[in-house]
Amino acid sequence: MPLSLRQVLLALLLLIFLGPCEGRRKQGTKAANNTKPALLQLSDHLLTHYKKSVRPVLDWRKPTTVSIDVMIYAILSVDEKNQVLTTYIWYRQYWVDEFLKWNPEDFDNITQLSIPTDYIWVPDILINEFVDVGKSPNIPYVYIRHQGEVRNYKPIQVVTACSLDIYNFPFDVQNCSLTFTSWLHTIQDINISLWRLPEKVKLDKSVFMNQGEWELLYVLTQFREFSVESSESYAEMKFYVVMRRRPLFYTVSLLLPSIFLMVMDIVGFYLPPDSGERVSFKITLLLGYSVFLIIVSDTLPATAIGTPLIGVYFVVCMALLVISLTETILIVRLVHRQELQPPVPAWLRHLVLDRAAVLLCFRNHPYHSPSALQRPTVPSHPTENDTCSATINHCSRLGGLQDLEKTTSERGNPSPPPQENSLIVHGLLQELVTIRHFLEKQDECRDIARDWLLVGSVLDVLLFRIYLLAVLAYSITLGTLWSIWQYA
Repeated sequence: MPLSLRQVLLALLLLIFLGPCEGRRKQGTKAANNTKPALLQLSDHLLTHYKKSVRPVLDWRKPTTVSIDVMIYAILSVDEKNQVLTTYIWYRQYWVDEFLKWNPEDFDNITQLSIPTDYIWVPDILINEFVDVGKSPNIPYVYIRHQGEVRNYKPIQVVTACSLDIYNFPFDVQNCSLTFTSWLHTIQDINISLWRLPEKVKLDKSVFMNQGEWELLYVLTQFREFSVESSESYAEMKFYVVMRRRPLFYTVSLLLPSIFLMVMDIVGFYLPPDSGERVSFKITLLLGYSVFLIIVSDTLPATAIGTPLIGVYFVVCMALLVISLTETILIVRLVHRQELQPPVPAWLRHLVLDRAAVLLCFRNHPYHSPSALQRPTVPSHPTENDTCSATINHCSRLGGLQDLEKTTSERGNPSPPPQENSLIVHGLLQELVTIRHFLEKQDECRDIARDWLLVGSVLDVLLFRIYLLAVLAYSITLGTLWSIWQYA
């Protein structure tokens, strides 16, 4: 009992002597703390015992929810050959760090603080489609609010893989996705949510630079939970960037020159079919179109899995020019005048001049007359009527010669022998018959050439109308498709 009283007395004495010293020590510490700025005091308070290697939750069963947001700033390039899209985005994310909370009243009413990103825990959220590291500026700080909310804002140049469909080029609409997910943590550790409402994200073009080749239509969002293995699930948030190409440049530089060349090819059919200028004109058009294709080949997108429709259009236009040149060569060959050109066959005359000419309303053509269609062929040898007429003419000529001899004898002039006169007249008659046969042969060749010219003219009109219908049908089909794609 006395021992215990002695201990109590010693304790009281210690309190009496040590109390003032302890008070002075606390006052010194408090005075030292009051000399530090409030930001430093708060930073020391938060980071002194902070461990960034541990997920910042008090209950490990509770997942950390990361809310993300994406705003498209610019579409830098679309590489159709390599299937790569380069965009510049404003990326925002926030989460709650339960180890970074404080009372603002204890730190001069500070409600938010910026600290280096390397000092705290940051979720490992990446973009799955990343194929290259872009030239993004480094933002080393994040904002922390007193409730523990951490906000991380940063611009990112995103180089991602995208499945580009170039069939509708230059009226194509592309849909590329940006998939944000945690590379390691499952949904039990890190969950992902959308910062804003999907409607606001879809129509937000407030920061988009709308002066380039591509026009941003909208941005769609989709949350999905997927499993790599049966026991592990991951959360991901997809942003579908839907964009449309502005086709004005390609329309002016690619489509209009091709259309002009095709129009000139159609106008070339109005050159006379019996002139050689049409062939040289169409050959010039074909060479010009070939040079045009060589020039624009670098402009067209190229992939290993498909060809744009405009490439097919150019190939078909080249084929139409070749067909037009072939038709022109055929017509020129038909109407070309030759000395030994055979007459038009009866079946061809009936098929072309009787059927096709009527079908094409070709009656008003200057060569298409009843006399031209029903003209009999002229025989190459003299007939019996020709012989008789020649004899009558010979006799009449002999009678005239006899009268001439009689008149001459009456005048007292000597007359040549009758046998000599008959030989001279016979020679003259032979010369006249030869000249007549020659002229008839020329007329026959001229009639044959005129018939072939008429056949060639009818065939030329027929093939021209077929060619024109093919070009119009092809142009209307492509124009309709491109219009539907552009305004879809």
